[in-house]
Amino acid sequence: TSISGEIGAFFRPQIWLTLAIAASGFGGMFAVFSYIAPVVTDVANMPVTMVPVILVIFGVGMNVGNLVGSKLADMSLMGTIGGMLAFNVAIMLMFATTSANPYLLCLSVFLVGCTFAAGPAVQTRLMDVADGAQTLAAASMHSAFNIANALGAWLGGLVIAGGFGYASTGYVGAVLSLLGLVVFAVSLGLDRKLRLA
Repeated sequence: TSISGEIGAFFRPQIWLTLAIAASGFGGMFAVFSYIAPVVTDVANMPVTMVPVILVIFGVGMNVGNLVGSKLADMSLMGTIGGMLAFNVAIMLMFATTSANPYLLCLSVFLVGCTFAAGPAVQTRLMDVADGAQTLAAASMHSAFNIANALGAWLGGLVIAGGFGYASTGYVGAVLSLLGLVVFAVSLGLDRKLRLA
C-alpha cells in the first residue's frame, strides 16, 4: 500500500489498543525474566550453575507457549488474548509466592515462559485491525515488545530497589498483565460498540 495509507492506519484506536496490550501484557514476563538469575541464587538458594538450566526451562516454556498459542488463536483469537492475560496474572502471582522453593520455581518459570502463548494471537489481532497497513503494524509490534521489555525491567528494578526483594517482580508482572487485561476489555468494548453502530 501507499506510505500515507500505512501511516494513516495509526489514526485507528484499535491499533494503539492492541500495541498497548502487547506493551503492558508482556511487560510482566520481562519483569520476571530480567531478574531471574538473582531469584535462582538469592531467593531459591540454588547454585549459580542452575541459572542456565532455569533459562533453558524458560525457553522451553516459550516454545511450548508459541505452539499452543498458535493453535488457540486459530480457535478463538480474542478468547486466547483475554484468557492468556488472565493466565499471566495467576502465573505471575504463583512466581512471586513460590520462588523460594526450587521445584516450584522451575515449574513457575516454565509457566511464565508459556505466557508467550498470547504472542501469536496479539500479532494476528494487530494484523486484522491494521487492514491495509499491515507492514508498518507488524514492525510496530516489535516496538511494543521492546517497550514491554524496558517497562518490565524498569518497574521490576524499582520494587527491588524499594526493598521488596527479587521475587516481588512477580507482583509487578501480575499488575502489568492486569493492566493489559483492562486495555483488552476496552478494545473488546470498542469492537462491540462498532458492531452495534
